[in-house]
Amino acid sequence: MFSRHPEVLWAQRSDKVYLTISLPDAKDISVKCEPQGIFGFSAVGVQGELYDFSLELFGKILPEKCKTKVGLRNIICSVQKEEKGWWKRLLKSEEKPAPYIKVDWNKWCDEDDEGSNSDLASNDDDAEHVGQNDESSDDEGMLYLPDLEKL
Repeated sequence: MFSRHPEVLWAQRSDKVYLTISLPDAKDISVKCEPQGIFGFSAVGVQGELYDFSLELFGKILPEKCKTKVGLRNIICSVQKEEKGWWKRLLKSEEKPAPYIKVDWNKWCDEDDEGSNSDLASNDDDAEHVGQNDESSDDEGMLYLPDLEKL
């Protein structure tokens, strides 16, 4: 039987990798994590179609600390790295990853940003209100915008 590949979004922290598998209403979900960095997934889709894939991750992992959370629309896997540190890429292979593997920009965190996640959140909140309360910064920003009506 022919199997399909669901879309897989990934992001990392220094201690783990997050894999979000987009597969609404999946059944018979199986996730396997092996110490040498093999991540395997299989499930059955809504119409009975088989989905599966196996990834050889960049580094070794701790299978006993890997967690899976099944939601209505996707499956989120938290894969614990054996050694803390930033991987250069998701997969061990230097080849371009398969087209169904994409970066999860919503969960992405740069190496420099990781220690200050709470600071970033508070800065984002402040940024939303800057233009509303401080008229001078709002006016300054307008100087740099092209006049769209004239275009």
